[in-house]
Amino acid sequence: MTELRCRKSDTLEGDNEEEEEKHQTDPELDTKGVDETSVSRGAADENLQQREENEVKDDEPEQEESSTPQSAVRASRSLSASGFLQRLVRVFFGCLAAVACGMLYAVYLSTYHDRKFWFSTRQELEREITFQEGSGLYYYYYKHMLAAPSFERGFYELTIDNKTVSGQTINAVERLSLYPELITSFVYRITGSQDFVEPVYFYVGAVFGLQAVYVTALFVCSWVMSGTWVAGMLAVAWYVINRPDTTKVDQALPLRDNWALPYFSCQVAALTGFLSNNISSATEMFCYLTMSATTFTFLLVWEYSHYVLFVQGLCLFLLDSFDLVPPRKMADIHKVYLSSLFLAYLFQFQNAALLSSPLLSLLIGSVLARYFQQKMKMGPLVARVMKLFLHFHLVFTTGITFSYLVKKLIPVSESDFILKFLEVKFGLNTTTDFVTNFLLCQESLQTPGQDLFLRLTQASVLPFYLLVLSVCLLSTLQTIYRRLSGQPMKTNHRLEDGRIGEQPEVIYHVFHTLFFGGLALLFDGLKYLWTPYVCMFTAFGVCSPGLWMTVFRWLKLKSIHPVVLSLILSTAVPTIIGFSLWREYCPRVLAELSDLPEFYDPDTVELISWIRSQTPVAAVFAGSPHLLGTIKLCSGAAVTSLPLYSDIDLLRRTEDTYQVYAMRSAEDVYKLLTSQKTTYVIIEESICHELALNKVCGIKNLLDISNGHVVYDKGEIYSFSKHRRFCNEIKLKYSPYTNYFTRVFWNRSYHVYKVNSVISFQY
Repeated sequence: MTELRCRKSDTLEGDNEEEEEKHQTDPELDTKGVDETSVSRGAADENLQQREENEVKDDEPEQEESSTPQSAVRASRSLSASGFLQRLVRVFFGCLAAVACGMLYAVYLSTYHDRKFWFSTRQELEREITFQEGSGLYYYYYKHMLAAPSFERGFYELTIDNKTVSGQTINAVERLSLYPELITSFVYRITGSQDFVEPVYFYVGAVFGLQAVYVTALFVCSWVMSGTWVAGMLAVAWYVINRPDTTKVDQALPLRDNWALPYFSCQVAALTGFLSNNISSATEMFCYLTMSATTFTFLLVWEYSHYVLFVQGLCLFLLDSFDLVPPRKMADIHKVYLSSLFLAYLFQFQNAALLSSPLLSLLIGSVLARYFQQKMKMGPLVARVMKLFLHFHLVFTTGITFSYLVKKLIPVSESDFILKFLEVKFGLNTTTDFVTNFLLCQESLQTPGQDLFLRLTQASVLPFYLLVLSVCLLSTLQTIYRRLSGQPMKTNHRLEDGRIGEQPEVIYHVFHTLFFGGLALLFDGLKYLWTPYVCMFTAFGVCSPGLWMTVFRWLKLKSIHPVVLSLILSTAVPTIIGFSLWREYCPRVLAELSDLPEFYDPDTVELISWIRSQTPVAAVFAGSPHLLGTIKLCSGAAVTSLPLYSDIDLLRRTEDTYQVYAMRSAEDVYKLLTSQKTTYVIIEESICHELALNKVCGIKNLLDISNGHVVYDKGEIYSFSKHRRFCNEIKLKYSPYTNYFTRVFWNRSYHVYKVNSVISFQY
């Protein structure tokens, strides 16, 4: 509000100066004003009626001249009214385009999903099997909430769940972040949707609806930064074309990131508007409230969200350290983070991971360092640089100390494991631990291949991204140097200035894309965080006249007026890109909808049907995590482990189950399985006979290395096991394997063995 008052006072002062100049340059107005005053003073000596008539006659030319500024005022008012009307029309059509893009994308995803899995023509069991990568486990809890007599009863049963993991009572809501299923089932109940839509379609439709919100938020973010909704349409086009690298929604619907990332996209869009200088107080308050709600929701629905917000917090920390954003706004953002962490801590049943999260440590360190360095942003260049390095040291030292103390007071089991994992990932250490190597072999945690950048280059987004990033980064570095040198940062930006890097929202997105891009180069799974904002950031750049104007200012273009040329290029370049994308990729996208792939897994359907009909209700199954997730969804039976890679205890149980593929004795495997109260163990042919291209990342190889049965030394392989591989030996049906296990079901893909409760020694 202070900035608005200052702008208004400046405008009023400017108007007064213009009026004084008019009086100085137009002496006739002053003379007539004096004559008019003298005439009014002599009105007492003569007839008032006659004087008024004479004054009217004398003032006729004066009124004609004074009508000139009145007409100018009317003209300015009409221009402002027409400008407001044009802006309103532009906003209306932009919002209409944003909503239309989101809805069309949701319809496209729904059609593609139905064609890919033949979803509408399948039976319920076959539909549930299509939830791949173990994601069907989340849908099981959604079904459980709908089957419960009341929402309260279902919620209570999930908090004391002893029917999922054998031998354990878990709080499934906290452990698996089940708030999306809770909210969806609650909405399904209260809206009476059970009368006209099946539960599975309501669940799938909710996921697709959030993807529409995701796309709309990217559209709005690019539109806010560039000033034109053409940038939003280009961002959506790139997002859809690069769908394999922007979203996993077509691979596994119920995954937590498919629920969480749309909220993060809305939070980034609200933060972009909040950081902008040229917004009204009402718009700023709307952005602040939206940012608060989406930050809390993002923390609530995904267990890794606080790590993502930590990276975002680092970007904002740099903006604050270089004095690129008003301190008032940074204080408001800190309030959003702290309040969201506190509420998420309460709603997640006092989750200790949030107290030791790097985001909270960064906030504590930043607040304390700011208190001790109140004059950090003052002084000459060298002094400010020295203070800045001291500020960085104080923030990170304080944050690390706070995190260390919290972990000592409230032990967090995953903290030491994550540090060990990062050491091995970056080559600082080696290990034979199965869980660590198993996670490193997951595709999402491996380094991305060259095909990612090849696909982005073929879609033309990567070359333009590098161009836009280079211009914005150089302009940002210039702005940082000016701020460190003591120059004030302009709040009213004109196109003629050619300083794209002085806009706080642009600087934030430069840091945002650099940080997440660096992480995406290390972990392939983080490309789903980075690539969507590559599409958005690139679309903003090519459609922004300010970026082209910045380039022309650097080149000192004089032959053609730079403003006109920047306006032409900001329209022509996206038009050419859009036409080329439409011509090349539109047929491909439509071909995906017309293609009818056959997805059918008869062996898994046969296995689940047998479990449903031939096994007792209290049976406990052991197998690979992905298969156990499907078994839990389709049969409701208890399992020994879950496809949850953020829980160390479950990963250790998975390691014990995987020993059926190791070179272990029948007695060792039997002891491990009975310790987990296993009734049936399922051996998968795809794992037992896998041919891993990478010698390290096969399940059998990981087990052999962990158990010390195989050692790789300078290209040589040494074997130390006196037993053969269990999954092969048990099929031969000879003692001692038949003493401990009895085969009760088999097909081409699965062999199911009952773990004997009474051992019969037969030789």
